[in-house]
Amino acid sequence: MNASKTAALVEMLTRHRDTLLADWLNQHLSIALRRGLTTEAEMNDQFRSFLNVFSDTLANAETLDASRPEWEPVRAFLADVSSHRARQGFTPAETATFVFSLKQPLYSRLRIEFAARPEELADVSWTVNMLLDALGLYTTEVFQRSREAIISRQQEELLELSTPVVQLWEGILALPLIGTLDSARTQVVMESLLQKIVETGAAIAIIDITGVPTVDTLVAQHLLKTVAAARLMGADCIISGIRPQIAQTIVHLGVDLTNVITKSTLADAFVVALRKSGSSISARTAS
Repeated sequence: MNASKTAALVEMLTRHRDTLLADWLNQHLSIALRRGLTTEAEMNDQFRSFLNVFSDTLANAETLDASRPEWEPVRAFLADVSSHRARQGFTPAETATFVFSLKQPLYSRLRIEFAARPEELADVSWTVNMLLDALGLYTTEVFQRSREAIISRQQEELLELSTPVVQLWEGILALPLIGTLDSARTQVVMESLLQKIVETGAAIAIIDITGVPTVDTLVAQHLLKTVAAARLMGADCIISGIRPQIAQTIVHLGVDLTNVITKSTLADAFVVALRKSGSSISARTAS
């Protein structure tokens, strides 16, 4: 599209900006407001800001290729919108529609402006269509990356919440494990346990696997790595929650736990830990 057609497009956007904005916004308000994802004021500001940056970039761009450096302001704006919408709960389709739905009011205005010049109308319409398609697809890419980042962060937070290290007694820590123990979670477990050992100066750590559904070779190796890391920090480990099925599995797998104290329950492990630390609990007698 040559410079004169681009200038005509910019002039039309400037002259009919309020009408375009109203027609464009009306296509989104009913869905977004019904779902309670945003407010009318926020959407109005978002749509108006996009029209402004789109028109300014169009007026100064030498090409309508959305991947070119001069279109960076528009891409940056759409990246912010996509990331924000990912956090608000919009879908990828709704986010892309933010751009795609501009076509209908824009084409309606183009048909009026170029009514007497059908060839120019076809040229301008096709170019604008390609530009908005590229920008709409870009919002989908950014939305997906933002959603993946959110999911990754939530998974990390869940891992941290699912591996609490509690202090049972002076010098005695407990680490109750629930669920599958994989490599990523083992790393979080070790970091949490070692950090707590440093903070408290604990000499004994009880790793309770009552909530671990199955123990295979990989899980056993992860446990041994955690025990070894704790020993390097000066703390002995006791593994509790060894059920009969798990004991049989460990024997069949040939996993060597001879150097690790194991108990069937957390209570039994706590008694051993108290004895090793030189502490004891006595029952209160009635007066």
